[in-house]
Amino acid sequence: MDWQGQKVAEQTMQIMLLVFAVIAFITGYVLGSFQMMILVYAAGVTLTTLITVPNWPFFNRHPLNWLDPSEAEKHPKPQVAVSSKKKATKK
Repeated sequence: MDWQGQKVAEQTMQIMLLVFAVIAFITGYVLGSFQMMILVYAAGVTLTTLITVPNWPFFNRHPLNWLDPSEAEKHPKPQVAVSSKKKATKK
C-alpha cells in the first residue's frame, strides 16, 4: 500500500466507523434494543475492516519509484555536518 493509499484507507475507515456508529445508535434507539445497536455496529466494523485492511488495488494508485541499487552507488550519501563550536559555560 502506498502513502496515498494509507491516507485514503484511514479516512475511509474513520468515515465508515462514524457512519455506522450513527446508524447503529439510531437503529438501537428506534427499536429500543441495545443488542440490535451492538449488532449493527459490529457489522459495520466488520465491513470497514474488510474494506480498509486488505491491500486492494485501489490503494496502490501512486506507487513509489525506488532508486535502482546500481544507480544508488553512483550517488554519495549525504554527510552529517558537525559543528565545531562549543557552548560557552556560565561561571
